[in-house]
Amino acid sequence: MKRRGRMALNSSNNETKSLSLRVAEARTKDVGRGIARMDPQDIERIGATIGDIVEIAGKRKTVAKLMPAYLADRGKGIIQIDGIVRENAQVGLDDKVPIQKAAYETARIVELVTLGPGKSLPRGSDSHYICRLLEGLVMTEGDRVRANLFGTRAVDFRVTETVPKGIVIVGRPTNIKVKGERVEERRGPRVSYEDIGGLHKEIERIREMIELPLRYPEVFDRLGIEAPKGVLLHGPPGCGKTLIARAVANETWAKFFHVSGPEVIHKYYGESEAHLRAIFDEASKQAPSIVFVDEIDAIAPKREEVQGEVEKRVVAQLLALMDGLKSRGNIIVIGATNIPNVLDPALRRPGRFDREIAISIPDKNGRLEILQIHTRGMPLADDVDLERLAAITHGFVGADLEALCREAAMITLRKIMPDIDFAKAHIPYEQLLELEVTMDGFMVALTEVEPSAIREVFTEVPDVKWEDVGGLDEAKRTLMETVEWPLKYGELFEHAKTKPPKGILLSGPPGTGKTLLAKAVASESEVNFISIKGPALMSKYVGESEKGVREVFKKARQASPCIIFFDEIDALAPVRSLGDNTNVSQRVVSQFLTEMDGIEELKGVTVLAATNRLDIVDTALLRPGRFDSILDLPAPDREARLAIFRIHTKSKPLAQDVDLATLADSSDGLVGADIEAICREASMLAIREFLEAHSDVGDYSQFQIPMRHFHQALQKVASRGNVV
Repeated sequence: MKRRGRMALNSSNNETKSLSLRVAEARTKDVGRGIARMDPQDIERIGATIGDIVEIAGKRKTVAKLMPAYLADRGKGIIQIDGIVRENAQVGLDDKVPIQKAAYETARIVELVTLGPGKSLPRGSDSHYICRLLEGLVMTEGDRVRANLFGTRAVDFRVTETVPKGIVIVGRPTNIKVKGERVEERRGPRVSYEDIGGLHKEIERIREMIELPLRYPEVFDRLGIEAPKGVLLHGPPGCGKTLIARAVANETWAKFFHVSGPEVIHKYYGESEAHLRAIFDEASKQAPSIVFVDEIDAIAPKREEVQGEVEKRVVAQLLALMDGLKSRGNIIVIGATNIPNVLDPALRRPGRFDREIAISIPDKNGRLEILQIHTRGMPLADDVDLERLAAITHGFVGADLEALCREAAMITLRKIMPDIDFAKAHIPYEQLLELEVTMDGFMVALTEVEPSAIREVFTEVPDVKWEDVGGLDEAKRTLMETVEWPLKYGELFEHAKTKPPKGILLSGPPGTGKTLLAKAVASESEVNFISIKGPALMSKYVGESEKGVREVFKKARQASPCIIFFDEIDALAPVRSLGDNTNVSQRVVSQFLTEMDGIEELKGVTVLAATNRLDIVDTALLRPGRFDSILDLPAPDREARLAIFRIHTKSKPLAQDVDLATLADSSDGLVGADIEAICREASMLAIREFLEAHSDVGDYSQFQIPMRHFHQALQKVASRGNVV
């Protein structure tokens, strides 16, 4: 029988051309696709074209499908392959490998065995499903391949046998057989650098600290220096500290020892120290190795601040193991904590932790990479815009974005819940294949997942747009320039060497729209929003009020760009000469002043405040550098009142005789809140009259609000004495 899919290399096999290229990281979206990206000129040099198959000859030979490199990656003499292909070829980043074009055939049979722990896949209808997922993938016997199942779950397989032998590609006629047993891997779950998004600079610094000593110790011998011994990773929870450590361990092929801080502590005398010694002894025997101490603050706190003797001895033991008289050999220690300031200072000196790397909250580009990683296996609908999601998820760390993707998938899964036959053991794959995760699913998930950095003070952003604010054009323009422009045109501000204003204070009589403007800013700017009511921070305990102010600003910095809105700020920062006997307000004002414009710069945080008693706000707050703009919101003029009437009657069923211009003329001296009250009162009067006349009618199509009810409501509101 004639074999299908046979490729000829050139006119003769003797003309096969080989080229040595340096191995580089793949792009995030290429992971698991079995492709190799090369410069088109390099592709021509080996006599191949895009879509051909190349053989990569590392310590082991494997294959990949050729794709062109992106413009930014051309001319560098590199081949971009993901962690799976690198493992199949048994090569590391920056290794040089020979590449040549290869012949292949379409596989008739491919036998797979599942890798890693967990429940085995159901047998039966799964082979057709997996064949569809692996279609177009090229492989050889012994290769690892990955199938991205529904949701964010990926399953790795080892190719145990192919028919025919040699290099094969999975096609429609291929019969996939998944063996029932599951192979437990010695190395644990495979994590590569492509599984980490938005941390390129940090990974680069960690690689030079860790990979070089483990892979090329002779370089340090030649330079006559000792290799670095340890790295301390610190950053907010969920930013990827543990993930980086796992990736480094896998990429260096070092033995990985994971130590959780609290599990080292034992109740019996001397056992905790013995446990630590045993870990380092085992690591020394299996060198090169990495000892990763997660939550290191639990076992190495400042000795002068702890009461127990156990903690002090454990710290001393750790210090001796990391840099004592006995050489610890080819062992790198990685520590991770989200509170580095509680660690013992002796641990943070060079020779123990030689470098401290801060893992920050990802920016927009970092968030896009992370979203691409977590949506690899998701059947995304055409309307899903990951760039838009990355733009509106300020303050989200990697764990938050993973939760967002998971929640969006769960929302999609809920749609088929009514159609599921729970009598069956499994949901049919055909039913799963029809599912798609839509942009609406992500937007709903966004309301349920909030950034972990500001979870305690998270505020539900109100759905108020600029067009919902009548009049106040000058105030709206100033707020747009202050809040939106630095985010949209940050490079222009950088080029102009201009810092955006730090704070805006809204003042004016009650009802002029101060809080409404703050709601519009929160909604339109799409940044994180923290709302603080002035009196809520005041506490009867000494130091608690000032601590509350510090915590608010600390969380805002972590989740930047962020807006903090202080409503009724006169209660929080009154003139200090009016302070009470306990001097609490004086200390709170002082704390507030230093947070807004102290030694530590306030980056990415805009402070918005509102008050109707500007005369009692402390004058030190009102200077430029703290509140740069003080917007006085006046009572609306005729045009503004007309705009406010239009907003509040926009969707109301008005009678033909309603003339909003006349109402605007008649409401001189009223503020926005008064006009909203007039519209509400007119509606209530009309509802009362309609129900009295048609109490038993279910058809409300005849309901209208006539002009006379607006006149009645206007007289009623004006008589309250709210006229400015």
